[in-house]
Amino acid sequence: MSQIGLFFGTTTGKTESVAETIQKEFGGDDVVTLHNIVDVEDSELTNYQYLIIGCPTWDVGELQSDWEGYFTELDDIDFSGKKVAYFGTGDQRGYPENFQDAMGILSDKITERGGITVGYWSTDGYDFNESKALINGKFVGLAIDEDNQSNLTDKRIKAWVVELKKEFGI
Repeated sequence: MSQIGLFFGTTTGKTESVAETIQKEFGGDDVVTLHNIVDVEDSELTNYQYLIIGCPTWDVGELQSDWEGYFTELDDIDFSGKKVAYFGTGDQRGYPENFQDAMGILSDKITERGGITVGYWSTDGYDFNESKALINGKFVGLAIDEDNQSNLTDKRIKAWVVELKKEFGI
């Protein structure tokens, strides 16, 4: 089993594509195992010391439907001591009032359950008004905007993974 479990939900395929790129940047499936949240059992989340959670913000600041359906299951999972990184996909121009809210919603819930957030990301280079994913002026994780800044996605992923490798100690 790999060291890191990456759990994602996707509707249009963008978040899954970003998840695959993150996995590749870490070194492949020997290091990161991908899990689509629609197919996950609770025990799979507890099998890893290091987690990466990926979710697009959907509609107006909502969780993607697969994460929305799984959200209450998180109440039954103990994340104590687990290092958890987040990434989200969203549209900062179309939804500037709730850019990356889903990432913040999941971070809040998992932190309540003992998860330790790692992988904070600067807001530099983004143009939005509000987000539930902000803590102390930074995103709780990697913010991806494939709609408006797809040319920056690979560069952002590479930089974020370098940082996560340090924080995960691998």
